[in-house]
Amino acid sequence: MPLRPNGLARAAVRFRPAAFAGTFVALLMTVAIVSACGILLESGIRASLPPTRYAQAPVVVAADQQIHWEAGSGEGAYEESVRVPERARVDAALLERLAPLGRAVPDVVFPVRGDAGPGSAEASGWGASAFTGAALAAGRAPEAPGEVVLGAGAAGAGAGAGGGSAGDRVSFDTPVGKREFRVVGRAREAGVWFSDAEARALSGHPGALDAVVLFDADPERVRAAVDGRAQVLTGAARAVDPRLAGARDLLTGLGGSFGGIATLVAVFTAAGTVALCVAQRSREFALLRAVGATPRQIRRIVATEALLVAPVAGVLGCVPGLGLAAWWFGQLKAKGAIPDGVELAVSWIPLVSAAGIGLVTALLAGWAAARRPARIRPGQALAAAAVERVRPGWIRTPLGLAAVAGGAACARLAATSGGEDAANAALGVVMLFMLAVALLGPLIARACAGLLGLPLRAAGASGSLAAANSRAHARRLASAITPIVLAMAFASTLVFLQTSEEDATRRQQSAGLLADHVITDPPADARGGVALTRTSVLAMFGEGAERRFQSTSAQGVAGDVTTVLDLGVREGSLGALRPGTVAVDRSVAESARLGVGDHVELRLPDGVPAHPEIVAVYTRGLGLGQITLPASDLTGHTTAGRATELLVRGPLPAGLGPAMSPSDWTAAQSTDREVGAWANAVMAAVLGGFAAVAAANTLVMTVLDRRRELRMLRLVGSTRSQVLRMLRWEALLIGGAGITLGSAIALATLFPLTKAVTGAPPHIPPALYASFAAAALALGLAATLLPARWSLRRDTYAS
Repeated sequence: MPLRPNGLARAAVRFRPAAFAGTFVALLMTVAIVSACGILLESGIRASLPPTRYAQAPVVVAADQQIHWEAGSGEGAYEESVRVPERARVDAALLERLAPLGRAVPDVVFPVRGDAGPGSAEASGWGASAFTGAALAAGRAPEAPGEVVLGAGAAGAGAGAGGGSAGDRVSFDTPVGKREFRVVGRAREAGVWFSDAEARALSGHPGALDAVVLFDADPERVRAAVDGRAQVLTGAARAVDPRLAGARDLLTGLGGSFGGIATLVAVFTAAGTVALCVAQRSREFALLRAVGATPRQIRRIVATEALLVAPVAGVLGCVPGLGLAAWWFGQLKAKGAIPDGVELAVSWIPLVSAAGIGLVTALLAGWAAARRPARIRPGQALAAAAVERVRPGWIRTPLGLAAVAGGAACARLAATSGGEDAANAALGVVMLFMLAVALLGPLIARACAGLLGLPLRAAGASGSLAAANSRAHARRLASAITPIVLAMAFASTLVFLQTSEEDATRRQQSAGLLADHVITDPPADARGGVALTRTSVLAMFGEGAERRFQSTSAQGVAGDVTTVLDLGVREGSLGALRPGTVAVDRSVAESARLGVGDHVELRLPDGVPAHPEIVAVYTRGLGLGQITLPASDLTGHTTAGRATELLVRGPLPAGLGPAMSPSDWTAAQSTDREVGAWANAVMAAVLGGFAAVAAANTLVMTVLDRRRELRMLRLVGSTRSQVLRMLRWEALLIGGAGITLGSAIALATLFPLTKAVTGAPPHIPPALYASFAAAALALGLAATLLPARWSLRRDTYAS
């Protein structure tokens, strides 16, 4: 009777489902994590918001909210872009150029604050009512300077309870200072309206407009008139909302950057599980070779088994993938990172792609694992399958050594570099060392068994047998160690990077904040302290083809900053800070390869270019701001148009509003970073959880495959407790090796990363690290002893 590979594959899956359960679980988890990241990536790409403010505006002329530059060189050049930190505006002169093309309405939006409380109201010119739909409930529109229309809720803010009627006098704190106005009308909608000319004057940037709205104009003629100096928006593009761009960046970053790493880890782990499943059946394949099966038939059997298991795992894996993506998206929206109106996009593309990745992984891993049993000579098949191959592979070993060399080179580069270069180099360390652990797994496992087996021999017969077993079955040991190394390395890197940043930020803020009081959202004309405008700017890092803009925290100072902040100046002097100059944190100086006396290329918060001279380099930028420049250089370039904080040393002047103590201010800053900490924790949980499940899956597969070995030990006189004690020592050896290797990889990554980011060694809370190690040991013990007890109990009942 001819051999039927397809029939053998179906029979193997049908009559030995336990042998394929581990492969099924690994592929299902892979598809789940890949599909979840793919859904988030697609949601970021397709994220949109309906037009709100400009819903009734036919054509909107607004500034491009992205900065574009050319990266690379020669034929490999490509365009890069980054979002400006705050609202970019168009030149007010554009209004006159567009006026002949239709009815042109200028639009400016800025916050104002009344006397009744700390809350702000949105103010604009009354001309905006033509496209916002604002309507008068009483009175008339503002026409002259000093006139205002108050909307719902704005009367109390401006004049106190009961004020705000027509003819009343109200005062507002505007970006150009406190002003008094006469109420000439009331509007049904929320907001504050001035005449168009006065709104532009009060906004703090009279020479720039948020947008120009055109009625009865041809968009093509408008584009020709603009001539590339601004964007002409129609249709859905009129939703000019900076929160949308932030949501897109966040979702594409999670789905793309993190998703790429997660996909590599998932595929990497699933491939190891598939290879283990094939290797455990080496005796079956050896028997098939002995009775005449050809290498092609062996490979066809493995491929058919993959085609039987992988599609089912792919379909079922999309269900938890959808659930993970929906939960993740919902949590981000609840924390305010994603605005209302952006919805989760689910299509067939990420689901089919994830299932396809799972199928290809199963096929390639099975093909690679089946090469040895398929190539071996029929007469030698059974003898070769009875013992584990000792000599290292001629493909895996050189690749593994190359990965070790690459990881060491990246670690050395990260340790000797600074800023972003060090961080980028350190990211390759963990991936290369993890690849080395996988490729050199049997050699590393044999070394671990020899080293950690020494103390096991002192644990009696069970310990000696565990050490001998581990040494003789190094490949089996390696397949169990690798997922634990994955879980420990990735979870430790992500979590302890966050704890290191948080600890360094808190220490820098505690040491650098000299002020006795911090007033948030102070009046525009507040006196008696040093006013700070906290924002972000774009700084140019790198050289040549590697040049790139990166968002960097910044603060504009009005007054002597040295009296309220100790920035830890390393070079230069803050006393030289004046318009056209800047002080930078050492991480910025190292990334930009600049020093005192050099000019740094910046884009201010609204995207306007600047090239200030560096007059000082300091060390506490992570907690207090990476770039410090005069507040006058930010005038007209921020959305709020005013200082965000007032730092006061000594007695608090009257009339400045509620103040915070330095400790309260530091705690508030920590709260603002909670979303980032939560995101890191979730990423660590996803990667670490996946690797933990893979580790448990691999250990269970290994123990169940050893039933014949355990039965033999019982037959030669070993008691049940002795067998379990041997397995317990083996589990401790596996857990200890995985924790040691994973911790070493994490430290090799964390040291250069934290040096680049914080300038200090990593901060590793002992209790948190101990919990990671305990979880890894508990996982190894549970995944080993529970199936072993079940197997021993079943064999006892069967006998």
